[in-house]
Amino acid sequence: MKKKASLFFTGILLAASLSSCMSLTHTVGSGGYGESETKRQWYVLWGLVPLNEVDSKAMAAGAENYTVKSSITPLDFVINIFTGLITVYSQTVEVKK
Repeated sequence: MKKKASLFFTGILLAASLSSCMSLTHTVGSGGYGESETKRQWYVLWGLVPLNEVDSKAMAAGAENYTVKSSITPLDFVINIFTGLITVYSQTVEVKK
């Protein structure tokens, strides 16, 4: 029984530590290297329907060169553990100018 519990918690720890690997990065122009702005995108029905709109172009505030990174951060992973029971999920959108 101890071995099963140990494997379970090892799996949870591994999943939490690898959650930042789930990301998508878009580079506009030569990319952004300076300040960044971060917002959280919310979805319902297992990610099928967005609850809010995160406009990355508006977050870039007219910059010609910027980078948009959408990812599930470790904080999103923890939030999703609790909100996933009611099919609400989050992801973080970061724009570097």
